[in-house]
Amino acid sequence: MKLEQFVDPYLGKPWGDLGARILSSGNRVSVTLGYPAAGARQNLEKQLAEFIGSPDLELELRFAPPRGRGFPQIKHIVAVASGKGGVGKSTTAVNLALALSAEGAKVGLLDADIYGPSQGMMLGVAEGRRPEVRSEKELLPIKAHGLQTMSMSFMITDKTPMVWRGPMVSGALQQLLTQTAWEDLDYLIVDMPPGTGDIQLTLSQKVPVSGAVIVTTPQDIALLDARKGIEMFRKVEISVLGIVENMSLFTCPHCGSTSHLFGEHGGARIAEEFDVPLLTALPLAMSIREQADGGNPTVAADPDGEIAGLYRDAARHLAARLWQSDQAARPVISISDD
Repeated sequence: MKLEQFVDPYLGKPWGDLGARILSSGNRVSVTLGYPAAGARQNLEKQLAEFIGSPDLELELRFAPPRGRGFPQIKHIVAVASGKGGVGKSTTAVNLALALSAEGAKVGLLDADIYGPSQGMMLGVAEGRRPEVRSEKELLPIKAHGLQTMSMSFMITDKTPMVWRGPMVSGALQQLLTQTAWEDLDYLIVDMPPGTGDIQLTLSQKVPVSGAVIVTTPQDIALLDARKGIEMFRKVEISVLGIVENMSLFTCPHCGSTSHLFGEHGGARIAEEFDVPLLTALPLAMSIREQADGGNPTVAADPDGEIAGLYRDAARHLAARLWQSDQAARPVISISDD
């Protein structure tokens, strides 16, 4: 079938080689991919029509999540990390989670920044709201904007400092992850604390993480720390799915001129250096900060906007990489006459 030779726009390989399921009847085509891509349907429909020379093609796009490495109730666990603070990691994590959900996946978000949890505020969860307890040992995740969420901020007040040593923090992370009654998730996005400390080691050693996304800015000092983050994940054999560059470009709202305030193409350079994709380069925009601070992140607040489109494209790309890694990990079975 010619459609099996169509090259996936994110992975650069034919759908047939990747294991996509394709059915066609007349001008109607049904394609089942291993990553959610609801927002790409129209573009894929046009590309497929050109590929097979059928201008009246109608595409039905479906999503069949790969099994992954996660727990029974979680197919894939994805860490969103940064080498240093202040690069927009938490904002990226919540918007990637919302983007995956918008694309058609079942998504959870775990705030693993025990010392500085912020996802409760970003998701608009009312202060003082606590998770319900089931069977005296499981916490029910709080649902916000269609996500299943859990955070230390649901257990404490905004004014409570977490004066804990490393082992206590690591234990708290494991409890939040394993004692939350997650409901059949395709992806659990984990918002990591900045750096390469105890929580990162705990996650890598005791949790079946499928992959990591590194967040940076183009600034040289941020790139230096991003390299450390990439090397850490490589040492613990966790695949780096790609780089997200924040604050790449500022456009003046008054005159329209653009400036690279923190440097230019830094994310692309580090992505090339480590042979991983640059998932997206996001602008320095006040709306991203205002929407997250207001409890209504960009992908939820302006789902059809340009910036939400960048997050959704990045989400499709990272999920496609997980699909590819899942296919590569499958054993090859051969039958011989010996």
